[in-house]
Amino acid sequence: MARFTTSVVALVAVLPASTGFVHAPSRPPLAAPLFDANAVNDVDFKTPEGAASARVGIIKTKWNPKIVDTLADGAKQACLDAGVDADNIFETKVPGAWELPSAARFLALSGRVDAIVCVGCLIKGDTLHFEHIAESVSSGLMSVQLQTSVPCAFGVLTVLDEDQAAKRSYAGDNHGISWGKTAVEMACLRQEALGLAKKGTMNLGFSDEDGKAKMPAPSTGKGVFF
Repeated sequence: MARFTTSVVALVAVLPASTGFVHAPSRPPLAAPLFDANAVNDVDFKTPEGAASARVGIIKTKWNPKIVDTLADGAKQACLDAGVDADNIFETKVPGAWELPSAARFLALSGRVDAIVCVGCLIKGDTLHFEHIAESVSSGLMSVQLQTSVPCAFGVLTVLDEDQAAKRSYAGDNHGISWGKTAVEMACLRQEALGLAKKGTMNLGFSDEDGKAKMPAPSTGKGVFF
């Protein structure tokens, strides 16, 4: 029955209007996607007063050096422009993106930095290698920063071809600059949260000056612990 119905529908579609058959109305064209200009605005990064004391680590991969070196240089320059002391910037290399999470963990546990920028570039190939590496690296870096309390800026480009990577590094908008700014802001936030910075450096609710009004006082009675 289903095959017969399909045949009839196909026949009606090619018959002229004079036969008396009523043609089904054609589907309306799909609406054009809306463009939200607010979704692509640049982030307004803060320049903390205590940026000079921020300690930033930059770990970059040896793969795709033209792309990665440009990104890492952009991150470093952004740190310097924000006021970070040059002696407080630590740089090192690892073979590839797969090694970034472990290297970031080693550096975080050393206590030498307040934030880390992990820089690399993954370009999709013909196999699933790209998907496995990209997912593992992003998950690994998230675990590192949550376990060590040292923020890790995700500076790994995950692109479909080299042209996309070029437009985001040496031949266009250098994304490394925003990663460096992110690291400085998060480094200062960490210092304030852990009581390592001057009081009220960023006033994000962690300092004594700003925190008393925002954070509830500890309870003196019996509490429920989960």
